[in-house]
Amino acid sequence: MDRVIIHSDANCFYASVEMLYHPEFAGKPLAVGGDPEARHGIVLTANYIAKKHGVKTGMALWQARQACPDVIFVPPRMDLYLKFSSMLREIYGEYTDKIEPYGCDEAWLDVSDSSSLKGDGRKIANEISARVKKELGITVSEGISWNKIYAKLGSDYKKPDAITEFNRENYKSLIWKLPASDLLYVGRSTNRTLSKYGIHTIGDLACTNPDFLMKQFGKMGLVIHSFANGWDESPVAPEGYSAPIKSIGNSTTTPRDLENNLDVQIIFMALAESVSARLRKHGFKCNTVEISIRDNGLYHFSRQMHLREPTDITDEIMKAAMELFRNNYDWSHPIRSLGVRGADLVTADIPVQMSLFMNEEKRARQEKMDKAVDEIRRRFGYFSIQRAFMYQDKILSKLDAQGSHTVHPVGYFAR
Repeated sequence: MDRVIIHSDANCFYASVEMLYHPEFAGKPLAVGGDPEARHGIVLTANYIAKKHGVKTGMALWQARQACPDVIFVPPRMDLYLKFSSMLREIYGEYTDKIEPYGCDEAWLDVSDSSSLKGDGRKIANEISARVKKELGITVSEGISWNKIYAKLGSDYKKPDAITEFNRENYKSLIWKLPASDLLYVGRSTNRTLSKYGIHTIGDLACTNPDFLMKQFGKMGLVIHSFANGWDESPVAPEGYSAPIKSIGNSTTTPRDLENNLDVQIIFMALAESVSARLRKHGFKCNTVEISIRDNGLYHFSRQMHLREPTDITDEIMKAAMELFRNNYDWSHPIRSLGVRGADLVTADIPVQMSLFMNEEKRARQEKMDKAVDEIRRRFGYFSIQRAFMYQDKILSKLDAQGSHTVHPVGYFAR
């Protein structure tokens, strides 16, 4: 028998929670973001009123203000959102113990074994929707299917407060008409390549020769071809091995424009150590490293790479960031801001197959060194121990005072 998978996605999660605590903003455009006076503040999420005026997630606050002059900004309160995320999980847990979070606002639920007690997938989805609305005061959109990929497409199909079921009878008439970019793991770069070859919809992708996709995208071509056809048999992972947040990152607008690779390396050091320290603090490792680049002409793009093993080691995150940068930037303009993000998170104690191609003893030493530095800085302050490499530029090294830290195999200065 087919599995019954539900993907539940809280609508405009941060903004919806904030609206509960700010009834005076009812009917007004609201966005959750940083300090509107800060140069580098961005929108984390916005309510539907603000979205209708063009406010988008990831948009700089000043850009959001241009799109919607009346938008109201509120600062993020992650502790509050995680509390609501936990309450969502409690509701889900009454229907199944197979829950895989995808960020703090989304989760897959395998309810295949619950039908004898709770009813079919649609009945369970209806109950969850009603309970979330009544007990938490927010809404969710849900997708139902026999696999995780189509279930997620279902939760995105209609918003807000909607339930969509994709089954074996209707998936070709409904899913295959959707843009290929709607499919999980089809990013902007992949979508551009697909479009170049006349592959515009999920149906086009499903019917494309897999050998051609393999030639264009490597193994990922076979993955997205399988996803387009609904051939996803990946299980809903146990809750204990999934991170409650999607990623941990840090970015900065630099004190001066960056003009060469050394400048970039100094900033990436600071950002990579900040990210890795936060990963260790919260007990996560990342499978993917992503960088973002904005030049002084405000052209912006991001790139990411999958790591051989999940990591919280600063040096590995730093090297991945620099590899991405060297492979993707040609120095047509000086750089104004950089970001580093660890994504595709897992808990730090997840079992990992050891690799023959990595020096596990060296990795263990690096992990101990990073943890020792964390402890020294926790006890005596950040400037109690520093990397010598950072002192090659006094202006850029001031990032450390803002809470960004750096690590590098060159060595430390202890004070």
